Amino acid sequence: MNLAATLGRLDSITPTPGSSPGRALTRPHRGGGEALTICEHLSRKGAERGDYNRLGETMSRTLALGLIAAIGAIGRPVEAQLLTHRDLSYAMAKTIAETAIDSCAAKGYAVSAVVVDRDGEVIVAMRADNAGPHTMENARRKAYTARSFRTSTAAYAKRFAENDPVVHQQVTLPNVIAIPGGLPIKVGDDVIGGAGASGSPGVDEPCVQAGLDKLADQLK
Repeated sequence: MNLAATLGRLDSITPTPGSSPGRALTRPHRGGGEALTICEHLSRKGAERGDYNRLGETMSRTLALGLIAAIGAIGRPVEAQLLTHRDLSYAMAKTIAETAIDSCAAKGYAVSAVVVDRDGEVIVAMRADNAGPHTMENARRKAYTARSFRTSTAAYAKRFAENDPVVHQQVTLPNVIAIPGGLPIKVGDDVIGGAGASGSPGVDEPCVQAGLDKLADQLK
């Protein structure tokens, strides 16, 4: 406010009759209502400013709290919780391997059978009497391949024979093999392991399937 405006405001202030200077100064009310003393006028203005300040502080605190909550929500992981899944037990793996060996033995072949878990680690590895020494490793790699690629090694071997370039690269990885005789172990669509057999001329996969069929009720 400039000096002229200030002087104009002071000129509008008139003394209240019967009052002493300093205490009796009043400011005319534009609407014709009661006149306010200077002290009352300043007091009321101060109160109004206090209300505005308190309102501003309240809004600032509210905005700050909202911002903190938003930042916290952004930094918090979505659905951060433990994974749950079903795994093959030793007893189930043992049943699959034993049944596969017995099934091939009934056909006149001595084989090895291996069952791996969802991580491709061996749970059970068994070798029948008179099975070749190479059959244990062959069976393990079949089980691993079936688990890793979620398919039978017969289907995988077919893709290899058809010169699938991806499969030709994958077989260079450790433990991967493109020979029939391995099957994924599933519960619904969830692959929880793999089983493989080796030692027979072309009936390894049916022997492994016999082992899975033995536990069909538990693998639903």
